[in-house]
Amino acid sequence: MKLLPAGKIDLHARDCSEWDTPPACPAKRPDRYSRNLEPVDALVLFDIDGTLIRRAGAHHREALVEAVRRTVGIETTTEGVPVSGMLDRDILTTMMLRAGMKPAAIRRAMPAVVEHAQSIYIRTVPPLERKVCPGVRRLLASLERRGVVIGLVTGNLTRIGWRKMERAGLKPYFRFGAFAELAKDRAGLARLAIRRARQEKWISRTGSISLIGDHPNDVRAAKANGIRSIAVATGLVPIEELRAHAPDVLLPDLRSLALEMLF
Repeated sequence: MKLLPAGKIDLHARDCSEWDTPPACPAKRPDRYSRNLEPVDALVLFDIDGTLIRRAGAHHREALVEAVRRTVGIETTTEGVPVSGMLDRDILTTMMLRAGMKPAAIRRAMPAVVEHAQSIYIRTVPPLERKVCPGVRRLLASLERRGVVIGLVTGNLTRIGWRKMERAGLKPYFRFGAFAELAKDRAGLARLAIRRARQEKWISRTGSISLIGDHPNDVRAAKANGIRSIAVATGLVPIEELRAHAPDVLLPDLRSLALEMLF
């Protein structure tokens, strides 16, 4: 481990041909990598909360609570739910179980709850430009200049994840993403993202792949897929706890990340 000291298908994309590309289906933006640099055969995957943005407000949690209320008419809370590192569907399941719902009823209600949660969040989330974590914009710009494929692996529901990126001003950097609807855990999401990048020939079979996240579940997901794990202590998990999971690189924040640590 290298340590630097501190100093599922997108059901909502109407006209998109790929489930995991940004739902607005923008025209492909021109490649902005520097022609003076050799493009890198690499994929870098990012978690969102605690990694790209932090302290983004209660709007996400409130959307989950309100979605359950509108769908099944019961009161729930995220209080006491260890939401950090969890997938949104698991958070919703825990909330409803704690409110007394039966598993079968939760399964029946889940599609509508998921739909409502995304719609509510999209309408209520404020601008997030000032919530971007240190070093993120510089790193994304550097990766883009080198022609690196950049994607998301996140526990957010699809439209919530893309909306966060939009409101943070980061969405144009990301080619695709794997979201909470697509797999039962982060390792499964990372596996889907890697498979997609290779199938599309965005990277070769031997291309470098890294996963950057702020939670032990991100480290576990990287290790389960045999890819490079970059842990960053900008989320809720202390750096000492992250160290215990032996990521390949451990950083206080992304200002400390050099591109050589990824490839």
